[in-house]
Amino acid sequence: MTYLQAIQYLESFINYEKVSSYRYKKLLGLKRIKGFLKFLGNPQKGIRFIHVAGTKGKGSTCVFIAYILKASGFKVGLYTSPHLADFRERIRIMPGKEKDEFEGMISRLELKRLLKKLKPFIEEYNRSSLYGKLTFFEVYTALAIAYFREKKVDFAVLETGLGGRLDATNAVSALISVITPISYEHTDKLGKALGKIAFEKAGIIKGRESAVISAPQEKEAMEVIRKRCMDLGVRFLNLNKYQKLKIKLYGGHQLINANVAKAAVLALRKCGINIADSCIKKGLSSAVWPARCEVLGKQPQIIIDGAQNASSAEAIKCAVRERFRYRQLILVLGVSKDKDIKGVCSQLYSLADKVILTKADSPRGIDPKILAKFFKNKESYIVPKVSEAKVLSMRLAGKSDLILVTGSLFVAGEYKYGRRKFN
Repeated sequence: MTYLQAIQYLESFINYEKVSSYRYKKLLGLKRIKGFLKFLGNPQKGIRFIHVAGTKGKGSTCVFIAYILKASGFKVGLYTSPHLADFRERIRIMPGKEKDEFEGMISRLELKRLLKKLKPFIEEYNRSSLYGKLTFFEVYTALAIAYFREKKVDFAVLETGLGGRLDATNAVSALISVITPISYEHTDKLGKALGKIAFEKAGIIKGRESAVISAPQEKEAMEVIRKRCMDLGVRFLNLNKYQKLKIKLYGGHQLINANVAKAAVLALRKCGINIADSCIKKGLSSAVWPARCEVLGKQPQIIIDGAQNASSAEAIKCAVRERFRYRQLILVLGVSKDKDIKGVCSQLYSLADKVILTKADSPRGIDPKILAKFFKNKESYIVPKVSEAKVLSMRLAGKSDLILVTGSLFVAGEYKYGRRKFN
């Protein structure tokens, strides 16, 4: 199997990340992935997992945790989604090559070797499965777990894909479960009420954890999480006090994520895993997470961020206003069809002096002409491709201006790297 054949094989599975509308609760569930992991000999057994769900800051929190554990001398598996440029970013083992932007990313050689090894099992399982064929995310999650087991990681940090309760990552039992801030997202699948969304997110809590850590939540969401913990008899830690921590990532929201990550690591001490304070400081201060309020250039300043709902858009707006000085702001915006389009646009409207509306190279991207109605009375441009939006933004911006690229990680990734590999 060549690397190209490996990619083609992975692309043959249904990928709901490319589908904006589908019957979420009917098509997804844990029976299929659990059955497959059992068929593989349960590679998840014996791995110490830290599982992270939520709406905002899941990936950042996972990265902070992974860097702290790495600084403590542990071998750490890290599984996140989606990716910016190359889908191999999703599977990492740290420590790795520190010069790499996505340290420890699985190599092409390792990916094709592992997929070649698993392919006969995938094919046989799909022929006999009572629950339908495996999806792309299920195959890739199983592949990540098998890789972590093979490489004998000390810990594996998992970010949920969509929701939590029915997400493929929820097939594992975690030592620590973490819930980051919950807000409105994927309401067509998770529910229109915040309590219903929280119910899906809190589904990662199984009662076998040493502790559950939660960031501050809206009252409705917090009640759901607290009740879940009480019903299952698991220790619940609600983080409502923050320390000023030294981190590279911009924004007050990242400080929240860093504190949540620190609390999760400190909870390991109840399990006899003592992480030194010095390692926590080192891990937090060295954590790198591209396209999260990332500064790409100066004169003009260029910032890329993956804000894709109203709360995240508000966070990046606050971060820009607090940390950066500029003459005018040029907003490059592209949003996926299933996101809170109105909420994102309303948050960013007042921030922008000029607006470039575009679309990622993804079937989920919304037509920029639809976005235009939210930016009436603004100097706006409709550009069909991110590459063209990038050229236009640089032409419009003066040396003292700021270009903000946001609305989707897909857009941020394309602006920085060009077309995504296996998008």
